[in-house]
Amino acid sequence: MAARTAAAKTAPAEITTETTADVATDVAATITNVIHDATVKVETMAADTQKTVNEQIEKFTKGFEGFTAFGQENLDAVVKSSEIAAKAAEGIGTEISAYSKKAFEDGVAAAQDLASVKTITELFEKQTAFAQSAFEGWVQQTTKMNEIYVAAAKDISAPIGARVTAATEKLKGFSL
Repeated sequence: MAARTAAAKTAPAEITTETTADVATDVAATITNVIHDATVKVETMAADTQKTVNEQIEKFTKGFEGFTAFGQENLDAVVKSSEIAAKAAEGIGTEISAYSKKAFEDGVAAAQDLASVKTITELFEKQTAFAQSAFEGWVQQTTKMNEIYVAAAKDISAPIGARVTAATEKLKGFSL
């Protein structure tokens, strides 16, 4: 048994010396391959992550630019509506001023005409004619002012209405 143990002890030493170099080379090659594979995977993962981040940043930037442009268009619509409202108010003011001037002149003319009457009957006839004329003029002016207000409201709301429509369309196309 001693001979067997001695042979067993020497035999592995010889095999171990030759195989150790081979095993060490194999282990080194395997480690190198594993490290190389891991490096490639990490580089690929880093490149993919960088690509995804860049795409998301670009998408966010485009979305923000679109949001900014949309906001600017909304502001432009409000400014345009304000300009239309200012012009409409100016036109309404001019119309009211012109009607007030005409009504005053008609009233002065009627007062002068009433001052020249000779009889009570003539006074009542002229006063009735003036009242009827003034009422008809007022009704006509009220109708005209109503048309001006409706047209102004339509014109003023048109730019903002267009932006509301655009916002609705954007929301319909929005998806997460």
